Amino acid sequence: MKNYETFRFEVDGGVATITLDRPERLNALTFAVYRELTDCFYDLRQRADVDCVLITGSGRGFCSGGDVEDIIGDLVDREMKEVLDFTRMTGELIANMRELDRPIVAALNGVAAGAGAVIALAADFRVMADDAKIAFLFVKVGLTGADMGAAFLLPRVLGQARATEILMLGEPVPAARALEIGLVNAVVPRDQVMARARDYVDRLLAGPRYAIRMTKRMINSEWTMELDAAIEAEAQAQALMLMGYDHREFLAAYRAKRPAKFEGR
Repeated sequence: MKNYETFRFEVDGGVATITLDRPERLNALTFAVYRELTDCFYDLRQRADVDCVLITGSGRGFCSGGDVEDIIGDLVDREMKEVLDFTRMTGELIANMRELDRPIVAALNGVAAGAGAVIALAADFRVMADDAKIAFLFVKVGLTGADMGAAFLLPRVLGQARATEILMLGEPVPAARALEIGLVNAVVPRDQVMARARDYVDRLLAGPRYAIRMTKRMINSEWTMELDAAIEAEAQAQALMLMGYDHREFLAAYRAKRPAKFEGR
């Protein structure tokens, strides 16, 4: 198993748990954290022992974004190519999260701001503490709200009007509002965040894992398709799944009046 030095990582029972671990800085990202997170989500594609990913932060925050001193202060004095290399890497992290065909559950135990907000957005499920906020605050620091794929992902999650408001104003979204507009799946007291996130994980693991992976692949693929192409793609995907073990196991279990025993194939 590969070791990562800038965050905690463990695999147990089919779940890879990533814990951002700079609590004294609200888990702000450094160049090294970005690089290792990007590599980690790429490496997870090859992990046969991982069916779901849980990402959270230690201490009072999920992730407060790029570290002001380690990243922002450093980039001011760099050449254009170096800055572009960095911004491309941050986007690579989000691409690797979306292209991983395993579900990702984000447990937002505290503030998710800037890059932390986009990392949360790139997850498939988001559970948020009731006293937390999520902030796409890029315009507040003189940067475009289109960062790391936020302008691609957020309209698809919320619709164009709400995404425009959030990205152009850069104002924090409190937990209750985030739930109301569909930015998160659940809001619970802070001390229940991990338990609720784990509930999503357990429900995903109890289901037909290959079917869930195929569902994420299709959701990603169909974002840029015309209707006719999407319908054909779904027809082909479903034909494959109809011939799979798990679907046949469902039918056998239904006829025998017993619970299905899915094997992820």
